Amino acid sequence: MHCWDFHTHLEGQPYSIFQAGGTKIEAGIPVSVGIHPWEVAPDWEAAFEKIKLAAVQNPGVLAIGEAGFDRLKGPDISLQKAAFYAQANLASHLEIPLILHCVKGHDLLMEYLKSTKNPPAILWHGWNQKPELGRQLLPFPVFFSFGKQLLQPGSNAAHWLSACPSDRVFFETDDSALEIAAIYQAASLILQLPEAVLAERVIANWNAISNRKIS
Repeated sequence: MHCWDFHTHLEGQPYSIFQAGGTKIEAGIPVSVGIHPWEVAPDWEAAFEKIKLAAVQNPGVLAIGEAGFDRLKGPDISLQKAAFYAQANLASHLEIPLILHCVKGHDLLMEYLKSTKNPPAILWHGWNQKPELGRQLLPFPVFFSFGKQLLQPGSNAAHWLSACPSDRVFFETDDSALEIAAIYQAASLILQLPEAVLAERVIANWNAISNRKIS
């Protein structure tokens, strides 16, 4: 059973979803494509059309993203919202997950979730928020991708992993230099479960929420 990395900025890693953003996609490499909230330009629709075409035509596009909200960096929130809603609709149409970047914007996410009839599965990447927020999100199709913060004893990520429903859990390296095995090892200690069990579980989690399967 392979230890999948569900969000990485390091290209060429086996069993991983490479954050390709809006760059050229190579056939056979699992990627996510999208417009990061930092990069939403006034003419974002043109970039979105290219991403939409790539996602529709290439089955190697396993997720849309990163997309989301960031109140600390990026353009006006109205632009971020428009780009996010378009990308979320695309993910929903393709029945694949959306990888979420969210900084001081959980209220915007809740606004979207409460106003949308058919949201896609949303992976909040790099989850390190308080467990209380995690519980607020459980009525919605929001999933939690845990990364390097699991190596910090007492982190919000570690606390929520221990309480989070097992079918909502994923793991990632993001932009860190860590190997994905280190994340699984940390999760294994927190949950008192073998790494092989975790690897099998997160693959099943993905295949339950995505039209584009992994193994």
